[in-house]
Amino acid sequence: MAYTHRQLFQKFMAPTSDAPLALEITKAEGVYMYDAQGKSYIDLISGIAVSNVGHRNPSVVKAIKDQVDAYMHLMVYGEYIQSPQVKLAEALVKSTGTTHLNQVYFTNSGTEAVEGAMKLAKRYTGRTEFISCFNAYHGSSQGALSIAGDENFKNAFRPLLPDICHIHHGLIQDLDNITEKTAAVIIEIVAGEAGIRSATKEYFQALRKRCTETGSLLIIDEIQSGFGRTGTFWAFQATDIIPDIVLTAKGMGGGMPIGAFLANYEVMKTLSFEPVLGHITTFGGHPVSCAASLATLHFILDEQLMDSIPAKNMLFKSLLQHPIIQEVRGIGFMLAVEMKDFKTVKAVIDECILNGLITDWFLFCDNSLRIAPPLTITEEEIKIACNILLQAMDKIYSL
Repeated sequence: MAYTHRQLFQKFMAPTSDAPLALEITKAEGVYMYDAQGKSYIDLISGIAVSNVGHRNPSVVKAIKDQVDAYMHLMVYGEYIQSPQVKLAEALVKSTGTTHLNQVYFTNSGTEAVEGAMKLAKRYTGRTEFISCFNAYHGSSQGALSIAGDENFKNAFRPLLPDICHIHHGLIQDLDNITEKTAAVIIEIVAGEAGIRSATKEYFQALRKRCTETGSLLIIDEIQSGFGRTGTFWAFQATDIIPDIVLTAKGMGGGMPIGAFLANYEVMKTLSFEPVLGHITTFGGHPVSCAASLATLHFILDEQLMDSIPAKNMLFKSLLQHPIIQEVRGIGFMLAVEMKDFKTVKAVIDECILNGLITDWFLFCDNSLRIAPPLTITEEEIKIACNILLQAMDKIYSL
């Protein structure tokens, strides 16, 4: 008996929810995905902030093919000099605009970047306490999950790491919780899974000052916001602070799996002794992923994709006017469309899928729609997407 792809999905793929979308996508190009029947869908979430330069970006595809023709996996990370790795590391360091963040450790994903950064902070400071924000999400492995800011998301997997504290994103008074016991504070400039919550420049400068005073490392999680998504290459660049560690992944690879954490040499070198190989990875910095990432970085900069993001942000906000909408908030292409409850949001999402548009909600803010399109989306495509959204809202509003 020959199974269909849908039957294979249901029979052999490990479930992560009881109601997967189960769309069978057979092709993707630019901002569009296509199912087995040829129906097109505008991808308004970029595979959750991954496809920053669009699906199958020609520059990225060419870099992948060229690298495959040369070599793929060679040896455990750090043992050989590999052109894609060293060129990407140099470009990443330059992209930060500071000489302080001058070392790169490549990983396979954002979660692994978090894990590596946590180990680095403990090793460098000799401390064990981590501070993160309520309603923050930094990954699903046990260390990253430990610092998540939602108890319901964690309870089924305890015991997790001890010495974890939480503060409110953007609340300066909470910074007093950072003390000489704190190894690191890990925070997003734009709180993603909390529903796109921003804080002031003054807040981040006060946070930087407090971490310096207490000798705590400041880890900025740019896994969603990095690679141009907020209108600057790194979101922290709009705050006039310099982090001790920066985390990146998602949009970094142009669709390929890759992550990294960046730090200063004096901090990073502590992973190389007592013990030697203090942090290792088999596939982190895979040459094909690094080639794709370098092409992604150059495409964003060379095509000046960030220049049009503020105007396109305003276009979304101007078009998304509807009685069902309570608020549209966000920076650049990290946007949230808030409604009264999850039931309304889910109904709009389902209607949008029927009409050829993909969006979703946030882990810790399920009464808001996520808008995080590829940076390559055109004004005309934004208008088409917003029209589909508004038509879906009209239908739900009339029920």
